[in-house]
Amino acid sequence: MQRRSLTPRANWQAAVEEYGLIWHSDADGPYWDESGCYVFSLAEIETIEEATEEVHRLYRTAGERIVGDDHLLSLCGIPTSYHEAVRSAWQRQVPALDYGRFDFAWDGSGAPKLLEFNCDTPTAMLETAIVQWYWKEEVFPQADQLNSLHEQLIARWQAIAPTLPGGRVWFTHFGDDAHEDTITTTYMRDLAGQAGLETRAVLIDQIGIDAAGRIVDQDDYLISALFKLYPWEWLAAEDFGEKILPRMAETIWLEPVWKMLWSNKAVLTVLWDLFPGHPNLLPASFDPAKMAGDYVTKPVLAREGANIEVVSSGKVIARSEGGYSRNRLVYQQRYPLRDFGRGYPVLGSWTVAGSAAGLGIREDGLITGNRARFIPHIIED
Repeated sequence: MQRRSLTPRANWQAAVEEYGLIWHSDADGPYWDESGCYVFSLAEIETIEEATEEVHRLYRTAGERIVGDDHLLSLCGIPTSYHEAVRSAWQRQVPALDYGRFDFAWDGSGAPKLLEFNCDTPTAMLETAIVQWYWKEEVFPQADQLNSLHEQLIARWQAIAPTLPGGRVWFTHFGDDAHEDTITTTYMRDLAGQAGLETRAVLIDQIGIDAAGRIVDQDDYLISALFKLYPWEWLAAEDFGEKILPRMAETIWLEPVWKMLWSNKAVLTVLWDLFPGHPNLLPASFDPAKMAGDYVTKPVLAREGANIEVVSSGKVIARSEGGYSRNRLVYQQRYPLRDFGRGYPVLGSWTVAGSAAGLGIREDGLITGNRARFIPHIIED
């Protein structure tokens, strides 16, 4: 594993915009950064793939453990009113894309270590599946890449299509200023269309409830299946989230409400309790006294690297701000990230239905935030 410095393509902004990445830069510089790339051997890529599929298996086991324990459900930040909905969706094996991005810390030696799992509303999907692939085809056509995310997602849509009433899906998201959610949702909608499904768009605030308590869109059409790039924990905390509970099972949710079992940091402590010493896990606990050496504190519910502290030798050496509560923290052993010259890389390894599907790398400081740069990769042997 190495980082190679490169000269960006003269027309790189137009090149990535052609594939939909319109939020590639801001006043602070590029988000898509092709001034360098990471180079892996085939053996290193196989190590990442094996870790991805193994950790997905661990999450399945953790889900079984959590869903049967009301105390653990609450520890994971799931409101009591949602316990039965989560339990029912998990046990009924409702349709799911079952996709997400494991964030691994790794410097090419030893075993990749799980930092967390982004599986409810994962982003950096378009740049992983499409933009870096076409970059590779232009700049390193002879090289390979860990990248079947596009094809695997289409195949997954095709697999669940028979369960979707009328072969129809609505797609919704929050209207963010950066348009990241818009583009990610639009890309997922395109994938569903390529799988033969009929798709419709609706903003999250245009979804309502009719007089019978059914979920409808802005034109009062019954929403039978809904892909949402909107966190379940946000929805569950809203008045609307409480009102939909009585008839939640009448809509197919993508992703399902059981993703709340995994899309929190408390699950890291469950994993460590179930699999202590596992080579792909870092020790994690609610009790800081159980941490030996340096550690990182994370709120149970938080996103985009917000409200995190990195503690070394008893002192906070990095801290991120944010609007999430730090009343309930998870303590995770710190992995000594390696600076390859331009920052610390975090490996975003994608999974679809338990299969390794793609790799996207982001660089930042000691805490990977929402302004981390995306760096493409290649495989050379």
